[in-house]
Amino acid sequence: MTDGDAWGRDPQICYMRTVFAAIERAQKEFLRTLGISPVDSRLRRFRDVALALFERSWVAAMRRGMKTGDDSAAEIYILCLARALSMRGIEIPPASLPGNEELKRLVDEVTE
Repeated sequence: MTDGDAWGRDPQICYMRTVFAAIERAQKEFLRTLGISPVDSRLRRFRDVALALFERSWVAAMRRGMKTGDDSAAEIYILCLARALSMRGIEIPPASLPGNEELKRLVDEVTE
């Protein structure tokens, strides 16, 4: 018999779970702020674009030695999701975005 959930005890898996949970919380709040329903049918496309941008931005942040904890991951993802939404004409109030200028510059560089 196995010794329970080995994945659940793996430090890397635990870390990624906290990262994903932070991203989910931030996304929920961001969409609420924008007045977009979490079941809006357009979100699938926006999330696909945001994920691709996030992956490039996350790698760039790690290469630069930037902090890549769960809070910064959530901020990077929200900046990427905002970019995906704005590319389709959805206006993003600046106050709804994370205030980390270093991460904003990073995402701008990666997405241009």
